[in-house]
Amino acid sequence: MKVDLGIWDRLTKLILFLIVLAGLVGVVVWYLPLIRHNERMRREILQLERKIENQQQTARELKSRIDAHRDPRTVERLARERLNLARTNETVIWFMSPVTNPPPPAPPK
Repeated sequence: MKVDLGIWDRLTKLILFLIVLAGLVGVVVWYLPLIRHNERMRREILQLERKIENQQQTARELKSRIDAHRDPRTVERLARERLNLARTNETVIWFMSPVTNPPPPAPPK
């Protein structure tokens, strides 16, 4: 048998629903700053990981340069190219580009 309590039964159910809803809203409001902080930290982690990858790439390039400079042929080639050095009894020939005349000045207006 079900007894009809009228409006009081409906009001009780409404109040319980509102209490549960307020509890859920309270939990969301309580954890929202933590969720935002977590998102900021994740973005920062991704940014730092990109920086780490860039630095590792730079380190690999520098290591390959260092390894290349350990080879005496590379050092000799760089000395010849950059410092214009030559071995004894060698003749160095330089090729210079021809000098061209500058264009004539524009007539005044």
